Amino acid sequence: MKDTDIKRLLYAHLLCIFSIILSIFIPSVFLENFSILETHLMWLCICSVFVTAVNLVLYLVVKPNISSKRNSLSHKVTRILKCCIYFLMSCFSFHVIFVLYGAPLIELVLETFLFAVLLSTFTTVPCLCLLGPNIKAWLRVFSRNGVTSIWENSLQITTISSFVGAWLGAFPIPLDWERPWQVWPISCTLGATFGYVAGLVISPLWIYWNRKQLTYKNN
Repeated sequence: MKDTDIKRLLYAHLLCIFSIILSIFIPSVFLENFSILETHLMWLCICSVFVTAVNLVLYLVVKPNISSKRNSLSHKVTRILKCCIYFLMSCFSFHVIFVLYGAPLIELVLETFLFAVLLSTFTTVPCLCLLGPNIKAWLRVFSRNGVTSIWENSLQITTISSFVGAWLGAFPIPLDWERPWQVWPISCTLGATFGYVAGLVISPLWIYWNRKQLTYKNN
């Protein structure tokens, strides 16, 4: 493992964090009364677009994994379509899970679905960019000792931290504090966002700290 690889990972993560910051400040320049709380649904859409765009650009430029031998146009189109289908399946799956865990079934459907889109952006999009629409690769990465690169290690950490953040964000909702951020699903989306950012910061530092102990099968 080279220090230059860790630096590339760190710079990529800083750009992802920067995309979230941009999603907060750029819309406020063009839209009146824009804020995360007052126009939360709009921010969810903007943040999802910004983070997805940065992830796509980063993985096209950095190319952390070896490209597939099959580079025909039909294969690329099929791969893109599969990625879109996987992303939509992720959104609907998260939506169903949220409802099963207590989210409103009929009311606030759009809010719940956009929360599912945001969480899919933080978790599924990086998986699709790094691993492609390959379920076996996903299972390998999230199994014990299944990672083969620092990028996959980072993917583990950021995905788990996003889930944990979303889960922790649900705790304040039933409390009687009567704060505007307690409305569903604001606290959960903010928790997922903070968890994602925390994972982006922690993973390069954790990898650098444990670089002498980390070994990968392809090394």
